[in-house]
Parts: sequence; C-alpha cells; structure tokens
Amino acid sequence: MKDVVVEVIYEAPCSVVWQALTDHEQMRKWYFDLPDFKPEVGFKFEFTGQGVKGESYLHLCKVTEVDIHKRLQYSWEYKDQKGFSLVTFDLFEEGDKTRLRLTHSGLDTFPQQHEDFDRKNFQAGWTELLTKFLHNHLEESV
Repeated sequence: MKDVVVEVIYEAPCSVVWQALTDHEQMRKWYFDLPDFKPEVGFKFEFTGQGVKGESYLHLCKVTEVDIHKRLQYSWEYKDQKGFSLVTFDLFEEGDKTRLRLTHSGLDTFPQQHEDFDRKNFQAGWTELLTKFLHNHLEESV
C-alpha cells in the first residue's frame, strides 16, 4: 500500500504554520483536542477519533523527530489494533508562503480487511484536515 501524501501551500510563513502544528491551543481549533502537546522527541500523546461508521478509536502517538520550522514526525498506532505508522509534516519556505507535505506511511500494517483502515479514508481525512480545517485556521490567524 502506498503512503498517503498531501501537499498544500499556505499564505503564511513557516513559523506560523509550525505554531499551528505544535501549539495545543491552536491544534484544538483544526486538529484534535489534545490536553497538551510538546514538540519534543519522546513526548507521548493520545486522542480519540471516529471511524466511518462512528466507531471510537484511541490513537496512541509518540513524537519521533523534530526539526523546528521544518519537520515534525510522530508514530501513529491504535489501542487494541495491530499496526504501526508514521505521520510526517515537512515544511518548505517558499518566499512568504509555506508548502506543507504530509506523509502518512505504514498504513499497510493496519488490518486491511477493516474499512476504517483503508488508504482512501486516510487520504480523504488528511486532505480535509489540511486543505479545509488547517487552511481556514491559518487564514483567520494571519
């Protein structure tokens, strides 16, 4: 199974996009409501998300790489499910804009017979989060 890759260009500098990706107050406005988040290698966090039919999944994550204003990576697993994946946000400065490339790899390690772990659902979810929710949040912030 191929990785999910979503690229978006934002009308904001890398520092502003980085804050949106790493500040838990901003994350709650476009991503998930995390009680706390620290962009530090080894930091663990979890959140609950819903499947296509409303099932609840506890996501277990751990920050694996941080390069301020350039890269944030964390592991992405589910409680009581097989599989291990990585979510990587790469930021590229393009003048006064930022190109963000999200890569979600390892999706083939999740139960393939389960609809919620189908690649198309990850593609659709990340695309909506980045092109709609994060985009709108950054528009309001700049």
